[in-house]
Amino acid sequence: MEFQSATPAVVVAIRQRDLLNTWLRLYLRNEDDLPGISGYEPERLKEEADDLVYYTIEASCTPPVVTIQSEGTRMSSAYGAIGKGRRLDEYVGPRLAASVMPVYHLCIERRRPVYTVSHLKDGEGREVEYERLLLPFGHGSTVTDIIASLKTISMEGRFELRDLMKRTDIVTAPAVRAVIDRDLVNARPYRSASWADDLVFE
Repeated sequence: MEFQSATPAVVVAIRQRDLLNTWLRLYLRNEDDLPGISGYEPERLKEEADDLVYYTIEASCTPPVVTIQSEGTRMSSAYGAIGKGRRLDEYVGPRLAASVMPVYHLCIERRRPVYTVSHLKDGEGREVEYERLLLPFGHGSTVTDIIASLKTISMEGRFELRDLMKRTDIVTAPAVRAVIDRDLVNARPYRSASWADDLVFE
């Protein structure tokens, strides 16, 4: 699975951009060391809670072990089960692990945010866009945690989230596959007073 090198502007969803911008501020402050997860406090973190999944990473293993630390999120509904305490590869199952795990492993290896967009269909055949943003955290150059923002959006309005990942075929490569590793220093967003306004990068 090939990934393009991208700037922060590749992220489409406004709230995901805010999450990324907060990560970037911490990253730049740490002089290229990974941000610590304890200092990560975006303005509307609680409002995004349903779309966030927290993972702990055992990077000394080959491949790294990714363990889910969240429960009750929207993704639990999409996969049809709560994953807290389970390894991600076991949780998604062998069919999906082949396409899911390389995305997380790349985030760990490169120590940079990774962004993907996949096109899915719910049980009624409605098209759903699945936008995934992975943010790495750790100590020095070692990734110890990942926060994933996982958003499902349909241009058709309402769609069926329950068991979405079981019903659809997401084994094919995502339509967008990007490592956010370019122009990080220059990606300082101007923000208006309104949360709903879009962000503009220099």
